[in-house]
Amino acid sequence: MEAQRSETEVRLEVNRCIRTISTSRDAVEVVASLRTLAGYLPDGPHARASASEREEFDRAHYTMVLKVLVGGLHADWRQRLTSAEHTELWGAFFLQGPPDQALLVIMDCIGTIGQSSGQDKMVDILELYLQNGRVGALLWSRCQGPGSPDSPQLRETLLGRMVSLPDLMANRLYPHNRPLFLSAQYYSLLAQEFKFALDKTCKALKDGQDCSLRFVAQLLGKTCVQGHSGTLPHLSASTRSDMVWQRVCWRLMEDIPDRWMESVVTGLVQVVTGPAALARILGNLVVKNKKSQFVLTHKLLLLQYKYETCVLRTLLGYLAQDRERRPLLIQVLRALCQAWSSSSSVRHTPVEQQLYLSRALLLCVSLLSEAELQELRAELMQCMLGGMQCHLDSNVVRIRRIGMVVGECLSSRLNTQEARLKFEYEQDEETKELVSMMDPFPPEDAVLTDSDDELTPYDMSDDREMTKSAPPRYIRDCLEGLIFSEDPTRVELSLQAAEGLVRKNPSAAREVSVELTKVLLHLEDKYSTPSFLALRQAAMVALAVVDSIPVAEYLTTEFYSVNYSLRQRMDILEVLALSAQELSKPIAEQGRPSLPPSAAVTLVDPQSVPSNWRQVVEQRIQSKTRRFGKSGAPAPVTATPNRYASVAGFFFFPLLQSYDRYLYNNRSFSDRVGPHTGAPNVATQMGRSLLDFVPGGSGVLFSVCAVFLSMPGQCLLAELSDHLLETRAWLADVAEGDADADCRTLAMQALVLLDKSLRTQLEPSALDLKS
Repeated sequence: MEAQRSETEVRLEVNRCIRTISTSRDAVEVVASLRTLAGYLPDGPHARASASEREEFDRAHYTMVLKVLVGGLHADWRQRLTSAEHTELWGAFFLQGPPDQALLVIMDCIGTIGQSSGQDKMVDILELYLQNGRVGALLWSRCQGPGSPDSPQLRETLLGRMVSLPDLMANRLYPHNRPLFLSAQYYSLLAQEFKFALDKTCKALKDGQDCSLRFVAQLLGKTCVQGHSGTLPHLSASTRSDMVWQRVCWRLMEDIPDRWMESVVTGLVQVVTGPAALARILGNLVVKNKKSQFVLTHKLLLLQYKYETCVLRTLLGYLAQDRERRPLLIQVLRALCQAWSSSSSVRHTPVEQQLYLSRALLLCVSLLSEAELQELRAELMQCMLGGMQCHLDSNVVRIRRIGMVVGECLSSRLNTQEARLKFEYEQDEETKELVSMMDPFPPEDAVLTDSDDELTPYDMSDDREMTKSAPPRYIRDCLEGLIFSEDPTRVELSLQAAEGLVRKNPSAAREVSVELTKVLLHLEDKYSTPSFLALRQAAMVALAVVDSIPVAEYLTTEFYSVNYSLRQRMDILEVLALSAQELSKPIAEQGRPSLPPSAAVTLVDPQSVPSNWRQVVEQRIQSKTRRFGKSGAPAPVTATPNRYASVAGFFFFPLLQSYDRYLYNNRSFSDRVGPHTGAPNVATQMGRSLLDFVPGGSGVLFSVCAVFLSMPGQCLLAELSDHLLETRAWLADVAEGDADADCRTLAMQALVLLDKSLRTQLEPSALDLKS
C-alpha cells in the first residue's frame, strides 16, 4: 500500500503544480511550484524525492511537465526569473530528466515554433543538451537492462530525430545555423557518445549487470545508411587488449539489422587500420550473417571497384586470419579466378575494374598456404592460362599489360621453375603496384619505439630457456596442433597426448571424433617423430573405442575410396581389428573394461609383422583346437557381455559392401544391422556373409576357421545348416585335391573345428565326418 500511496501522492502533487504553472499569473506561486517539481530531479539543490517517487515521475509525468514549460516560453513569470533561477528552475528540467523524452520534446518544439526568442531559447537548450553529454546518457539509458520496453513507433521516431538532427536544424535555422549542429561536428560528437556508451556497457558487464546493445546498433546502422559511416566509433585501440570490449563489439555488429548491415560493414572496412583490427571488431560475423558475407565476399570484390588497395588488404587479410573464415577466402579466390579469366568480363568491363580484380586476385593468391596452393594448383593454372589468353587478345594496351603481369606473378607463385613466364612490357606505377600485391602483408599495429642504442639492456643472466610448446590440455587444442601447426615439437606433443585426451574425456572426443580420425589417417611423418606409427594408431584405436559407430562408418567408407595408398588401407584394417579386440573384452561389474587400455590394445608396427603369416595362422588354430579323446567333456565357456556386440555390424558389413550389394539383391547395410540387432543375430549374419564371400585360397580358409571358432555351435546348426553342408563338401574337396599343401592343411583344420563345434549339439552318429 505504501507504493500505491506514493504513486497517488506524486500524481496529485504534480497535477497541482502543473495547473499552477499553466494558469497562475503570480510569479511567486509559479516559482514555488517549479521548486516543488525540481524536487523530483536527480540532482540540484531542490532534489528530495525518493528513488521510487522519481521513477514514477519520470515514467508518467516528466514529458507533460516539459510541455508545460515549453508552453510558458512567452509567459510573464519566465521573464521575471533571474539568470540563476532560470538555469535552476527551467533549464535543469531538460538536462536532468530522462534524456530520450527531453530530446523529443526539444526537437518537436524547435520544429513547430517559428523564429522568435522562444525558438532561440530552445536552440540554446539543445546546444547545452549536446555539450553536456546527454546523448551519451541517452544511449547508456537504452543499454541498461535486457532491452527497452517502449513501442517500435517511439523508437523509430527517436532514431530518426537523432540521425537527422543536422538536417532538421539546418532547415529550421537557415541561414543562422550554429556550428555544433553542422554535420561534421555533430557526427563526430555522436561517435564519441557511441564510445562512451560502449565503455559503460563493458564496465557494467564486468560487474555482472545485464545490458542490451540493440538500440545502439540500430542507431549506428541508421547513421551509416544515411551516408555518415565516418562516424563509426574508433574501437581498434579499445579492443586491442580487452576481451570484453571485443565481445561487446561482436554483439554490437550482430544486432545491426540486415537492411543496414551493408552500410556499416562497408564503412568499417574503410576506416579500420588493418585485418587484425577488423577481426577484433567484427569477429566471425562474416560466417554467421549472410548479408555481411555477401557484402564482404562478393559485392566489395566483384561488383564494385572504387576502393583503394589498403581496403582490399584489410578485407582479404580478415578472411585469411581465422580457420573458420579461410573457406570463404578460397570461395572468393575461385570467384575471382572465374571473373578474371572470363572473356566476356574482359570485353565488357572497364579497365579500372580489370585492374581492381587483378589486385584482389593476386592478394588472394599471396595469402594461400602451401597446402592450399597445392590443392588449388590445377584451378590456378587454368585461370592463369585462360585469363592471359583473354587479356592478350584485347586491343587495349593496359589490359594486355595487366594479363602479362598477373601471368608472371601467378606462375612465380605456383613454383613452375621449368615454365615460369616472363614478358617484356613497359614498367609503370600500375605494373609495380600489381607486382607488389605478392609481397607479404606488412606487420600490423606496430608500436614505434626509440632506437635500440638508447634502451637500457635488461639483465638476462639468470633467465632459463622455456619450452616453445606445451602439451595440449584439450582435445580441440590437440586437433588444431595436428592440422595447423608447423612446429615439430607441437606436432609431436599433440600426437603423444591424443590417445590420453580421447580416453580421459570421451564426451569431448565424440564431438570431433570423425574429424580427428580423418586428420590422423592422412597425417604424414614430416618431422620423423619417434614412434609416429604407434602413436597415430593408438589415437585412432582410442577414437574407434570411444565413438565406435561414427568412426567405424568413416573408416569402412574410406577403405573403398580412391587415392589411398596400400599402407593407409592397411592402417584402416589394423585400427578396426585392434578396436574390435578392445571392445570385445568382457565388461567388469563396474561397467568398465576388465583390462586397462594399455593392456587392451596391442600396437602394430608394420615393420614388426612376422614375415611368415602362415606360422601365425597355424599357431592360432593349434591353440584354439581341442583334441577328441576319452577324457571328459570340457567345461562349457560362460558367455559374458562386451561392448563390441552392439556395434559389430558397423565394423564388418561395410567392408563387404562391394560384394554384398549384388549377392543379396541390394539389401542395404541398415537392413542387415537393424536398429535392435542383438549379438547372436549379428554374429549369425556376419558368419553367413563371410561364408558367402569366400571363394577359395589360404586367406579364405583362414576366414572360414575364424567363423567356426567365433560362432556358437547352436547358431551354426540352427542358422547356417544349408551353408554348412555346402561348405563341408568344399572343404573336403580342398583337403583331398588342392595343389597347395598349406590349403590342404587349413581345410583339414577347418573340418576338425566344424566337427568339434557340432559334436556338442549332435550325437556322434548323426554326422559322419570323414577325412
